[in-house]
Amino acid sequence: MNHTDFSPFEEKMRAAGVARPAIETFRRNYEALCRDETGLIDEAAIEPATGLPTCPEDVSDFDPDLLSRTVLIKLNGGLGTSMGLEKAKSLLEVRPGASFLDLIVRQVASLRERTGAPVRLLLMNSFATSGDTLGHLAAHAPEGLREADEVELMQNQIPKIDAADLGPVSWPAAPELEWCPPGHGDLYPALLGSGWLDRLLDEGMRYAFVSNSDNLGAVLSPGLLASFAASDSPFMMEVTRRTEADRKGGHLARRKSDGQLLLREVAQCPDEDLKAFQDIARHRYFNTNSIWIRLDRLKEKLESSGGVLPLPMIRNRKTVDPRDKASTPVLQLETAMGAAIECFDGASAVEVPRSRFAPVKTTGDLFALRSDAYRVGDDGCVGLIPEREGVPPVIQLDDRYKFVDALEGLGRPSLARCEALTVLGDVRFEEGAKVEGRVTVDGREDRVVVS
Repeated sequence: MNHTDFSPFEEKMRAAGVARPAIETFRRNYEALCRDETGLIDEAAIEPATGLPTCPEDVSDFDPDLLSRTVLIKLNGGLGTSMGLEKAKSLLEVRPGASFLDLIVRQVASLRERTGAPVRLLLMNSFATSGDTLGHLAAHAPEGLREADEVELMQNQIPKIDAADLGPVSWPAAPELEWCPPGHGDLYPALLGSGWLDRLLDEGMRYAFVSNSDNLGAVLSPGLLASFAASDSPFMMEVTRRTEADRKGGHLARRKSDGQLLLREVAQCPDEDLKAFQDIARHRYFNTNSIWIRLDRLKEKLESSGGVLPLPMIRNRKTVDPRDKASTPVLQLETAMGAAIECFDGASAVEVPRSRFAPVKTTGDLFALRSDAYRVGDDGCVGLIPEREGVPPVIQLDDRYKFVDALEGLGRPSLARCEALTVLGDVRFEEGAKVEGRVTVDGREDRVVVS
């Protein structure tokens, strides 16, 4: 691998107005790349995480003092391109006239009204989602939840690296493609470099709950907040039991050398250890990407480490134009937010029910969420109906329904009693249709209408 100096990247990032913490974080990762560090975590160096505490039984309501010192941060940088979207994914409708973003805002507004606590909401937007998000909030959100300087934490951008010479890639045809997001591990330099970390601390904030905007199961929990505050832990990760569907997801483990909890992503697993990585009976917990942070401890840690959390670097091989596989090969360096668990002494993890992990990654997930298997409360909280006892329907849709627009032609059947639904070919569910148990509908010969 060729080696080069960092100055061209620093000049490019400075010229683009990138804040110092993001530059220094990228420098650290770039130097690791030049040293040919793989970031791999051998199975022999870790042991399974066991004996984790379970989610406390929720108390009836929040301690207003704790809540007033808590900020809700939603990762909102995704466009949902895999689902055919060209706008912020959080603007997808869950119910007619109610998007993910609308429900998040409704949750915060409801908490403010019910408890009197000035609950703070921050949306970590990307350059791709900022305009859509702020435009929607300006039209639909109440005062105090619509202005950029009150709700927006901007994600950084970092340069893509030319895989041939390890310099900044050049792409004059579309210069914006020379940049990429740095992964959700950017939360920490973004908080510091934007001034938001100091601002939150000055406002008396002490705790942060961070989760994905497409995970409506990840709501502020009074029980978890109280438990986290009482624990005096600087960092707490929510994990849940892995299933066969989670074999490729990052898992929690414990380092043998010092007993420290850590997160291992599949990109950090040596090929020879892949079987052990995917053994869900051995590594039982996966990261839900919902975390709790003590903001004062985060500030202390950043100050003691030169403003940079030493997160493991993850390298991804791409092309500069992701739609053109013949374009220049590049490297994109990322970090994972949850990997910070190994940066804090006393960091902890808590096993939560699967209901707190309900992200929408496919149109099948969205199809289920829009059905009567879920209910939306007046407070904006979304959950499975009680009859389902916490078990969501499993939906597999034909590739013709890969994009959101195609769902309108599928119809909306009742899934209240559905265990699993597989749709093959061209299918239409008429109004009033009910799917119960485990059902496969095959319309590959002719269009099938289910009534």
